[in-house]
Amino acid sequence: MSSNLSSQPPTSISFQLTYPSPGILLVTISRPKAMNSIPYPAHYEADEIFQWFDNEPSLRVAIITGSGTKAFCAGQDLIELNNAKSAPSFASEPSSNGRPGRGHPPTGFAGISRRVGKKPIVAAVNGFALGGGFEICLNCDLVVASPTASFGLPEAAVGLYAAAGGLPRLIRNVGLPIASEIALTNRRLSASEALKFNLINKISQSQESVVSEAVELAKKIVLLSPDGVIVTRAGLREAWETASVEEARRVVADRYEKELFAGENMRIGLKAFAGKTRPEWVPKAGGITK
Repeated sequence: MSSNLSSQPPTSISFQLTYPSPGILLVTISRPKAMNSIPYPAHYEADEIFQWFDNEPSLRVAIITGSGTKAFCAGQDLIELNNAKSAPSFASEPSSNGRPGRGHPPTGFAGISRRVGKKPIVAAVNGFALGGGFEICLNCDLVVASPTASFGLPEAAVGLYAAAGGLPRLIRNVGLPIASEIALTNRRLSASEALKFNLINKISQSQESVVSEAVELAKKIVLLSPDGVIVTRAGLREAWETASVEEARRVVADRYEKELFAGENMRIGLKAFAGKTRPEWVPKAGGITK
């Protein structure tokens, strides 16, 4: 555990938490026998983890990856789904451990696919990302893929559909024809095809280096103003979600500008620029709270 944490992370059975560099949280999906497919309770574990991440001042960027060498995430645990006594549902249902036993939290698959959040998440895709695994990637802020990675939405092949937000996000990124081919013909994309269609940022040098290269990308974010990163990310996402460019600009300005300009990190950044020095950011300096 990082010695700089001001709060304890939530407990989890399906995810391992490590801290590869100051300010960076690495979340590893750890279900290798199930090809890192995710059962219902684990979605709520992940939701708690990423809510904690957003509120933990020592952490700036999260990375999500899969354990092993074959799978990033194979999607929902279909064996669990097949054994369910009732039809699939994406509304929460109670369980004995205090977490819902069925469905997804409002933040979606693995607490990411429909997440708004405050801080950025980088996907380090070490193998195939199918179904919900691909939907995780579609809502991450940055994606580094292994040369062995592949992406697809095979839900219709088993009588389901990509219900965790992936279909509209895929449309926004690649347009109707390519999105239709991926979702309606069970086409699986290679890492090079995903790069060509602007679904990922880069392909790592090797499968073994995908996490370390994602960490290097995350380190670039850690160097920037914590407040500036939160507001910049909000501006990008508001434009992605909103049809009107000007409306997206207005929403972000109304929500964040007062806190940003009143925060200490803006003054730190301007002073460092004027003095040609490296800024020493303050994680919580009366800045962004929303």
